[in-house]
Amino acid sequence: MASGIARALTYLHQECSTQIIHCDIKPQNILLDDTFTARISDFGLAKLLMNEQTRTQTGIRGTRGYVAPEWFRNMPITAKVDVYSYGVMLLEIICCRKCLDMENENEEEIILADWAYDCYKRRKLGKLVETDEEAKNDMKKLERLVMVSIWCMQEDPSLRPSMWTVTQMLEGIIQVSAPPCPSPFSSIS
Repeated sequence: MASGIARALTYLHQECSTQIIHCDIKPQNILLDDTFTARISDFGLAKLLMNEQTRTQTGIRGTRGYVAPEWFRNMPITAKVDVYSYGVMLLEIICCRKCLDMENENEEEIILADWAYDCYKRRKLGKLVETDEEAKNDMKKLERLVMVSIWCMQEDPSLRPSMWTVTQMLEGIIQVSAPPCPSPFSSIS
């Protein structure tokens, strides 16, 4: 499913005649067809870019927890906002939990992205999938998926890969290098 969503975003970003930035990638906007193929839905917040245009200015759009940092900094918006949201959603798929868990008694686990990076850095990825035996049996794949999600969630949009590169990393075609801390100013670096 994760690869299918990545391929769909690659299509929107690079293969359409007009580049489309979805601006609201989250689990609720991913539908499965009768063959369980992922389909992106709800283009209500999407931005269409003109030919040769790679960025745009617009007011903040999206859903709390999935919104890329550049929305809050009055920076130009590019397809990398969807890459960020995809990284958050990929972590949710991996860990089977929401990106924000305000009811979590363990303060370190409230923000999934921060907790996942901490687990990655401390080499304790098994904590992310404690109840998923299948995931625990393939720690190499788990590590690759978590590393891809961390690359996607880099605070600096220029460090995020394109969705084409994400697809290649997910499918094992491109080696995934160790990602830096996604939020260099956070307490987890």
